[in-house]
Amino acid sequence: MTYCVGMMLDRGLVFMSDTRTNAGLDNISTFRKMQIWEKPGERVITMMTAGNLATTQAVVSLLDERSKAPEDREPSILAVPSMFQAAQLIADTLREVIASHAQTGQRADSSFNATVLIGGQIGNSEPRMFLIYPEGNFIEAGADTPFFQIGEMKYGRPILVRAYDSAMSFEEAMKLLLVSFDSTLKANLTVGAPFDFHLYERDTLETGHTGRIELDNPYFEAVSKGWGEALKNALDSLPGFRL
Repeated sequence: MTYCVGMMLDRGLVFMSDTRTNAGLDNISTFRKMQIWEKPGERVITMMTAGNLATTQAVVSLLDERSKAPEDREPSILAVPSMFQAAQLIADTLREVIASHAQTGQRADSSFNATVLIGGQIGNSEPRMFLIYPEGNFIEAGADTPFFQIGEMKYGRPILVRAYDSAMSFEEAMKLLLVSFDSTLKANLTVGAPFDFHLYERDTLETGHTGRIELDNPYFEAVSKGWGEALKNALDSLPGFRL
């Protein structure tokens, strides 16, 4: 399984993804689920994927190859004029890959399905973020839905709903996401470290801070331990139930 989160902040866009893939408890691997395309000064597009690994890797490979090979530059993720059209291109590519794998064509309930989260900025337009479903349709993040999750989302969602603030700094957003990922990690074995992240500063039109958080990262260890202790202290401070 997978856990990926994309958040829209006043300052820019924040992305984080886990790297675990598995086909049973005895077959666990690490794969990067975040892809960044960049033309400095023109565009930065970040994509994260969840679902069938063969499908997601094929989508990334097609998009990547079509951005490099001259004969396949149309359509190209590096040529579309807007983030909406980038989302449409990825949706079409996802449908194409699923249809080529499924015996009876594209089906949302197929074992070859996948979900994609894309965000970025092109030219003078505002940063935008989209969630693309296996069927190829998609929705856009906004004031009412300022963050998206894909994959195993239920364990890490409560802290995001309670603590998200569009005015938070990148440092605060990283802390929030690491708590969310730690909660998911402890509740579901199919999600695992290391965690990849990208912090995109609006209007820079270049890749921002990127990195990978390992399980033994001192800051992550401190956050994990501190969050666990804070939860226990909060529980202990509540009034006791009386029978």
